[in-house]
Amino acid sequence: MSQRLEVIEFGAPPPVWPSLRMEAERAAKAEPALASLLNAVVLSHEDLGAALSYQLARKLGDQELRAMSLRELADAAYRNQPELVDTAEADLRAVFERDPACKGYVQPFLFFKGFQALQTQRVAHWLWHQGRETIALYLQSRMSEVFQVDIHPATKIGSGVFIDHGTGIVIGETAVIGDDVSLLQGVTLGGTGAEQGDRHPKIGKGVLLGAGAKVLGNIVIGDYAKIASGSVVLKPVPPGCTAAGVPARLVNCPTCEEPARSMDHTLAEAVYDYVI
Repeated sequence: MSQRLEVIEFGAPPPVWPSLRMEAERAAKAEPALASLLNAVVLSHEDLGAALSYQLARKLGDQELRAMSLRELADAAYRNQPELVDTAEADLRAVFERDPACKGYVQPFLFFKGFQALQTQRVAHWLWHQGRETIALYLQSRMSEVFQVDIHPATKIGSGVFIDHGTGIVIGETAVIGDDVSLLQGVTLGGTGAEQGDRHPKIGKGVLLGAGAKVLGNIVIGDYAKIASGSVVLKPVPPGCTAAGVPARLVNCPTCEEPARSMDHTLAEAVYDYVI
């Protein structure tokens, strides 16, 4: 599909599941070699949850945990916690709205490993809280092997999260990520290596984390803050501010509105002369 999906009236994004099916039908006609794939992954299912469980099983199944068993795990998660499907829908919308290379929903659903890794973590998170820590950690391992994204099952992640590219993202056990956050490749939300217990960052709503950004320790990045690419952040960042550099310094407060949605990575010319 060469053009982005048209936005329906009042600027609302197109509905996810009907649009996903429509795109899959068009793609199957345009690329007959992929028709069987599109039918198996999308067109043969009645709803987004069923299609997503099939897709995750297809991607992650291996000799130890067969695809059918993995699909049953995902189905159980979606059946017992239906809001996981709503969250996946919000994540798909986030990709479509924030990635200019994304022409619709079928692309991230089939091919974007950031989206797929995030949905894997969400299933693993459900398993973790069912007391099934070993199999949750197994899914984390498979996620890392298949998608090059390593997110601990215990990590708390909000909805409408966009992981762009995905490669090299590492997020620790006690990290918390708010709604509508955007992360690019190479982001680390880690510990300092000297702490026990609650030791990872807390990322507020609408935060933009640029490529290669490292946020370390049990610190708070305030709502709608921006962390510039390549920065190393060791201290809290106030809401609406930008942190840049090694070590990170504050740049323009406030920063642009809703940086995670606009994906605006630009920095102000003036940098304050104090280290955060």
